[in-house]
Amino acid sequence: MRFKIFLPTALFIIFICANVFASPKLSVNDEGDDVLTLQKKLYLIGYTITEFDGIFGNETERAVSAFQKDNNITVTGVVTNATWRALKNAKTVAGRSLDNIEGKTAKVRTLFTPNAGDKIVRNGKTFVSISESSVIVSTAKKYLGTPYVFGGTTPSGFDCSGFVQYVFRQLGYEFPRLADEQYLLGHSAKISQLDVGDLVFFETYMEGVSHCGIYVGDRKFLHVSSSRGVKVDSLDNDYWSPRFIGARKIIA
Repeated sequence: MRFKIFLPTALFIIFICANVFASPKLSVNDEGDDVLTLQKKLYLIGYTITEFDGIFGNETERAVSAFQKDNNITVTGVVTNATWRALKNAKTVAGRSLDNIEGKTAKVRTLFTPNAGDKIVRNGKTFVSISESSVIVSTAKKYLGTPYVFGGTTPSGFDCSGFVQYVFRQLGYEFPRLADEQYLLGHSAKISQLDVGDLVFFETYMEGVSHCGIYVGDRKFLHVSSSRGVKVDSLDNDYWSPRFIGARKIIA
């Protein structure tokens, strides 16, 4: 009897967890962190990628199709869970590294192009005043519950880095668009060194930075969940804790 009562609940939890953290479906014309992650992985495992711009164009589609053919996956040029799983297990080709793409073998998107008069956070420096920490968090919390939208950068729907960029833009700071570009801001820090408003980053469905959020204190962060939109989670959460990849201190 007890088995019958709890089995549906257990199955429901498994179903929800699988959907909350499912890898994103990508196809031509998609843009964002996930596409850049895809491009870098394809390059590292030996496929022809010369543009690392976070835009799923013809070159990326050709590389995806070639990878699918080589791995006995139905060739669609569309990246779904089966392709992500195969990509994650694929080995880096000798001699290829992400260092190679910086201005050499690829056209790399510049971090950002600021408008005149913007307050800027640049690599290796901290320009966000600690006096603005509480404003950052209060601004971010205005959007609690805003839905996840792939490539989203507005209150009608955000992806993870689009949310971070939008929040800081409200305070006059122009941030890079993509999560791994945001990971270059400020300097590395331990969780114990973070102030409210600093940034936290995670490695999820693919190696390297693929998710980010805003630290709100007490080992918690604001981010965009694929199923529940903008929400607060704990860094000690069973899912997020092992996937934490680092934090960047941008609050001075």
